[in-house]
Amino acid sequence: MDGARSVNKGGRGARRDSGGGERLADWADGRLGVYALAKANLRKVFPDHWSFMLGEVCLYSFLVLILTGVYLTLFFEPSGVEVVYNGSYEPLNGVLMTRAYESTLEISFDVRGGLLIRQIHHWAALVFVAGMLVHMMRVFFTGAFRKPRELNWLFGWTLLMLGLITGLTGYSLPDDLLSGTGVRFAQGAILSVPIVGTYLSFFLFGGEFPGHDIISRFFPIHVLLLPGIMLGLVVAHLILVFYHKHTQYPGPGREQKSVVGMPFMPVYMAKAGGFFFLVFGVLSLMGAIATVNPVWAFGPYRPDLVTTGAQPDWYLGFSEGLIRVMPGWEINAFGHTLALGVFIPFSLFPLIMLAIAVYPFVEAWITGDKREHHILDRPRNVPVRTALGVAWLSLYGVLLIGGGNDIVATHLHLSINAITWFVRIGFFVVPVLAFVVTKRICLGLQRRDRDKVLHGRETGVIRRLPHGEFVEVHEPLSPEQLHTLTQHEQVPPYETGPRVDANGVVRRVKGSQRLRARLARAMYGQDSHIPKPTAEEYRELTSGDHHH
Repeated sequence: MDGARSVNKGGRGARRDSGGGERLADWADGRLGVYALAKANLRKVFPDHWSFMLGEVCLYSFLVLILTGVYLTLFFEPSGVEVVYNGSYEPLNGVLMTRAYESTLEISFDVRGGLLIRQIHHWAALVFVAGMLVHMMRVFFTGAFRKPRELNWLFGWTLLMLGLITGLTGYSLPDDLLSGTGVRFAQGAILSVPIVGTYLSFFLFGGEFPGHDIISRFFPIHVLLLPGIMLGLVVAHLILVFYHKHTQYPGPGREQKSVVGMPFMPVYMAKAGGFFFLVFGVLSLMGAIATVNPVWAFGPYRPDLVTTGAQPDWYLGFSEGLIRVMPGWEINAFGHTLALGVFIPFSLFPLIMLAIAVYPFVEAWITGDKREHHILDRPRNVPVRTALGVAWLSLYGVLLIGGGNDIVATHLHLSINAITWFVRIGFFVVPVLAFVVTKRICLGLQRRDRDKVLHGRETGVIRRLPHGEFVEVHEPLSPEQLHTLTQHEQVPPYETGPRVDANGVVRRVKGSQRLRARLARAMYGQDSHIPKPTAEEYRELTSGDHHH
C-alpha cells in the first residue's frame, strides 16, 4: 500500500508540473518538430557590432510603417471626386478639393491621434530608406555581399528600389499641391520615353493629366501590392541571414567556420526587443515635435499652380537633380520630338542603380574567387572598392544639390545658374576626385597599419639612449591586434598568362579575358595595396636592439 501510495503521489505530481504551456509545446513538437528546430537555431551565435544595428533600424522602421499605415488606411479615402471643404481647418473652408485631400485634412485635425500617426508614418518612411542606404553601404564597403550572399544583396537592392517607389506613391496620395507637383514631374518623365511614353501616361492616369484614376490606382499599390512584396523579401532576407550565419569583423577566434558572439536566445532577442522599442520611441518623438509634410499649408493640387520650393523627399533628389541640371536637348524627327533633356537623365538613374545591383557578380568575375566569405574586409584593405563607394556617394550628394538648386539659391543667396553649372561640372569631376582621394587615404592607412605591426604603438614616451640619441618608446601590439591588422589576404590579380606557350604556339586570348586582367590589375594590382609585413620582417625588427 505504501508503494502504491508513493506511485500515485508521483503521478499526481507529474500531472501538476505539466502545465498548459508544456502540453501545448508537446502537442506542437509532435506535429511540427519544433523542439529539434528550436534546439538547433535558438542558441545560434550572432556577432555583436554597432554597425549591424543598421539593418535592424530598417526592419523596425518597416514594422512601424505597417502598423501606422494600417491605422491611416481606416480613415483615408482614395477618391478623386471633387468636394467643397467645410471642416475644422477654417483657412480652406469653401475651397474645391478632392475627397482624398479632404480625408487627409480630417485625419490631421479631426481623428484622435491622426496627425501624430501621419507624421510617425512619414518619418518612418524616411528613416527606412535612409537605413537601407546606409546598411547597403556598410555591406558594400566591408565586402559582405560576397559568396554566398550575392542573392541577399539582390534582395536588399530590390527592397531599396521598392522603398523608393512606395515612398513616391505614398507621398502622392494626399493630393496636396506639393505631392501633385511631384506627380506632374513623374508624368513628364514618363512622357519622355520614346514611342510608348504617351500610352504609359494615359494608362497610368486614366486619360489626360491629372485624370481621375491616379489616386485610386496608387492606393492599392501603396497599401497592398508593394508592402506585400517587400514583406516577402524581408522574410527571405532574414531567412538567408540566419541560414548563412552573420558576417563578422576580423579578430581573434573569428574564422570562416567559427562565429564569436552572443546566442540568439535569450541575449540577442532581448537586445533586439529593446532596440525595437527604442526605434519606435525615437520615431514617435520625431513625429511629435518635428513637422513633416504639412499638407494644409500647401493647399489642394491644381494643375495650373506649382508650390514654391517644391522638393521631393531626399531619396528622390538624386533623380530630380539629374533632370534639373540636364540641358534642354531635343531632337525632332519624322514628326516626333525626342526630349533628350528628360529622357537621358530619366534613363541614367535606373542604369546607375543597376550597376550597384550587379557589382557583386562583376567583382566575383574579376577575382575568380569562388570561396565562401564570412569574415568582413576592412575598407582600407580594399581601396579601389572603397573609393568606388565614396565616388558614388559623392555623386549622390552633388545631384542632391541639383535636385534642390532653387532652395540652395534662395537660402544661400546664390545664382541658380551658378549652382546648375556647378552640378553639371561636379557630376563628372567630383566622383573622380573622391575616388583618387579615398584611394590615397586607404593606402596611407595601410602604411600606418604596416608600421604599427613592425614597430608597435607610439606611446609618447621619449627616452635618451647612452650615446645621446633621443627615441620614442614603442609598445608592441598584442597578438589580438596583430591578428586584426594582418589577417587579410593579398591575392595576386588575375593574369592572362604568356601569349606564346613553350612550343612557340600563339595562344588565343579572348577579349573578355584581357578586360578581366586589366580590371584585376586596377583593383588588386601593386598600386592598390601596401604589402603587409611578413613573419620574417616582424621577427627581424622585434628582436634584439631593433625595437625600442
